Amino acid sequence: MMRHADLVLLHPPSIYDFRKRSVMFGPVSDLIPSTPIFEMYPIGFVVLSEYLGKYGYQVRIINVALKMLKGKRYDPEKEIGELNPMAFGIDLHWMPHCHGSIALAEICKRRHPKIPVIFGGLSSSYFHKDLIDNYPDIDYVLRGDSTERPLLQLMDYIRTGDGDLAQIPNLTWRDKDGKTRVNPLTNVLSDLNGFIVDFSYVMKKVMRYRDLKGYTPYANWLEYPATAVLNVRGCTHNCKICGGSSYFFKKSVNRQKPAYRDPGLLADEIGKISKNMNTPIMIIGDILQGGKGYGVDLLNALKKKRIKNPVGFEFFVPPPDDILEMIADAIPHFNIEMSPESHDEGIRRFFGRPYGNEELERMLDTALRLGCDRIDLFFIIGVPRQDYKSVIDTVEYCDRLYKRFAHTKRLLLFISPYAPFIDPGSEAYENPEKFGYRIYCKTVEEHRKAMEQPSWKHILSYETEWMTRDEIVESSYEAALKLNQMRMDYGLVCERKGLKTQKRIIRARETIKEIDRIMAIKDKHEREGLLLALRSKVRDLNENTICDKKDLEWPVRFIRMSVWWVIRNWWHIEIEHRLERWKALITKKPVRVSHLLEKEGEK
Repeated sequence: MMRHADLVLLHPPSIYDFRKRSVMFGPVSDLIPSTPIFEMYPIGFVVLSEYLGKYGYQVRIINVALKMLKGKRYDPEKEIGELNPMAFGIDLHWMPHCHGSIALAEICKRRHPKIPVIFGGLSSSYFHKDLIDNYPDIDYVLRGDSTERPLLQLMDYIRTGDGDLAQIPNLTWRDKDGKTRVNPLTNVLSDLNGFIVDFSYVMKKVMRYRDLKGYTPYANWLEYPATAVLNVRGCTHNCKICGGSSYFFKKSVNRQKPAYRDPGLLADEIGKISKNMNTPIMIIGDILQGGKGYGVDLLNALKKKRIKNPVGFEFFVPPPDDILEMIADAIPHFNIEMSPESHDEGIRRFFGRPYGNEELERMLDTALRLGCDRIDLFFIIGVPRQDYKSVIDTVEYCDRLYKRFAHTKRLLLFISPYAPFIDPGSEAYENPEKFGYRIYCKTVEEHRKAMEQPSWKHILSYETEWMTRDEIVESSYEAALKLNQMRMDYGLVCERKGLKTQKRIIRARETIKEIDRIMAIKDKHEREGLLLALRSKVRDLNENTICDKKDLEWPVRFIRMSVWWVIRNWWHIEIEHRLERWKALITKKPVRVSHLLEKEGEK
């Protein structure tokens, strides 16, 4: 029996027809779990799915990007054509998805002209009028970082046809005369206490729709099943090129201050994951943004949970020693991630990271002394006031850090270009001259067309006063080669692995130059033919370009999940399915049991 879904949430690939194109993405995803197809769907999908479920709506997530990546014969248009929901939802959270998201909207409308298509996400929020004005396949855009309630209201309107669209907050839509209407953005949550990321809910959905790939977060999740919890929406920091900065949230989604999850509830959520899944847990958002008291309360609550999983903490500024001591006391296996951006303190502070190298190194000393399993530091190429020499000087600073902490292999240093786009809505995007940027993509369509270019250099949406596109690309490869050599010199990687990475970097740099030579050919057909001839070579270089992605992984146990937890979820969904079939036999038509949750959801 086909499992009915009222709302289908589709996650697009970065480039819809990536399986046919020859695009050298370069190192754009080397430092994140997903591939350059950016197949990791937003955590908000799970929150929305569970929230609407409480009010009787069946919501299905389909990770189209991953299914296309994993299956050469998978036909997304065929699967979409076989669905019949009340509405389709497509995320455009970050701009690298603009090509794929617009293509999926077109497919949904071609196969189902009368079923509405809803867009959401931070980039959708910024470009909401552009999307409704210029893309007729998109019916609605829900703006903001708090769209659970507006989406419920919109689904009620779609289901019944009753009500007034003008009364739904955060909604941008097209009226009967084709005019774009923008409702006030007033639905902004003051806290996150009403929402959780329940992985048992995801497990039940996998079983309900018999679709493991559709719910898999990223390509190698089954081998490395990392999980995440969200402690905050919004940010107190204002990094100049970040689309998640305080500047963006205030101006683009009307969030005047961050919304936090109660420390006790967050600890309960982490404890539940730890009980059922033997996976690393990443706390998204600095736990000290809400003040030191928030961090203390969370760590005290976590200590009582006796968490055995590796837990990752993200910090925007180095935490004080007493907080590190509390972390070590509460979590036996803890990890730290920080992004200093540059070794240059002046560049770092101008960028939006208000601390010096002495504070950073003090944190490294203390965390390693307390038994931190590993510390990942991420440096970025393409920030304001940074020139080619400064990039190389950052690598030299990495050498000094490795020398100082040569006694341990628990410190990992990475450097990568900020690519492919400067985040729309960031302060530098809105005021490029002030921060020394030249921005080449200002509309959705310009971003979409950029994604069709043959290499990440040509996709890159910016240059700076201090570095051209060519210099950003060349400095990225030179820095990667130097850092890779350091890892070999200090015994952080074996020679075989280091030499393999070195060869890949050299090949990638040569291929970029080869693509440049092809792009200079005037004859379009000859140019396209030569680019297609490079397709297999380019695909081989699109991952692990500047480092091995496995360097980002924390150790995981052989048994990833509690067997009883899986069985319990399976039995729950089997009972639901049998109840549905029983009611269908009585009423002669399929009946959803999800309406039983309405009463609970209204409380």
